Amino acid sequence: MEKTYQQYSKEELLALQQELKARYAEVQALGLKLNMARGKPCGEQLDLSMQMMDVLSSQMDLDCEDGTDCRNYGVLDGIQEAKALLGDMIEVPPENIIIYGNSSLNVMYDTIARSMTHGVMGSTPWCKLPEVKFLCPVPGYDRHFAITEYFGIEMIPVPMNENGPDMDMVERLVSEDPAIKGIWCVPKYSNPNGITYSDETVHRFARLKPAAEDFRIYWDNAYSVHHLYEDDQDILLEILDECAKAGNPDMVYKFTSTSKISFPGSGIAAIAASENNLKDIRKQLSIQTIGHDKVNQLRHVRFFKNLEGITNHMKKHAEILRPKFEMVEQSLEKELGGLGIGTWTHPKGGYFISFDSMPGCAKRIVDACRQAGVILTAAGATYPYGKDPNDANIRIAPSFPKMEELKKACEVFVLCVKLASVEKLLET
Repeated sequence: MEKTYQQYSKEELLALQQELKARYAEVQALGLKLNMARGKPCGEQLDLSMQMMDVLSSQMDLDCEDGTDCRNYGVLDGIQEAKALLGDMIEVPPENIIIYGNSSLNVMYDTIARSMTHGVMGSTPWCKLPEVKFLCPVPGYDRHFAITEYFGIEMIPVPMNENGPDMDMVERLVSEDPAIKGIWCVPKYSNPNGITYSDETVHRFARLKPAAEDFRIYWDNAYSVHHLYEDDQDILLEILDECAKAGNPDMVYKFTSTSKISFPGSGIAAIAASENNLKDIRKQLSIQTIGHDKVNQLRHVRFFKNLEGITNHMKKHAEILRPKFEMVEQSLEKELGGLGIGTWTHPKGGYFISFDSMPGCAKRIVDACRQAGVILTAAGATYPYGKDPNDANIRIAPSFPKMEELKKACEVFVLCVKLASVEKLLET
């Protein structure tokens, strides 16, 4: 059985360091330019939706089933067909959905901004309060944290485990502190861990007893249909239904979009919530817009038709993504398995693999990769304010590079992990 790096003598570590440095110099000389920084679909995935460009034409009727002319003004909260399509996708009745434009991140930003300036369902606007706090499961989604940081909201890290956020901590903090107004959640194939919240975790979320009347769960269900395996999929309980059963129907905002289903930047997004919440949201929306892009909504409906259409489409995405994820995991296991210098997740869906190095090594690894021509998400990005207290977590995004580029990037990554780990051990 191979020794861990921690079991090496100083002399063995020094010899290994020289060997790794020589290999690293060879890699640097290649002049690579590879980018694994964000979970972007690759061109092959984008090609899957190209026929969407043909479902509408100048000769076609652009009326909805109810007679609405999608070319004109109106329909503030989205056409009925789009509500039904996305509602089926996230297991919510169409009457509980508002369809927005192309970005769920935009919807989340608007939701925070509205709470800051006008409050939540008649409560005091957050901007008039002495302090506003948010719970942030970590590691988590950097763009969530960027929104709350932008508005000056204090972020409190909550550790993630295999079932989701530490619910003992969530329950205690939410019940004790009325300044805590929300929690960010990516509940299915979470970013970056790939974890799906357990049934018990969802039940505990639904039964929360927040001290703040305007506390909301920001449930970003971005990867609801993003499975890698047809015969091995995670199942997530539907949160709106669970909150209603628990007597907390207004406690959750649920977000979704087709950004990594059709075209990122040209999809459709939605928020699902209770009727009380939707009534509050529509007040602002009626001032902000006369209605979002109904032609694009109609395009999506006519392309996908129904949930079965989305499901079949996502199987094609999985065929492209699955070999990439498996190749990364196999590379990590082959090169780092048993060495005691890293652990990583094995997601069944979503867009990321979460890697944890030895404490104090993540920044070194990311920087070494950059100097060798491989760009990764910044170390610390998966924590509020970009501060990972252990300097250990690195988000790996396998989707965008071509397979041969991804293979080369993995070779560079494992080399940098080894080199940074040896250097760290030699310092101790």
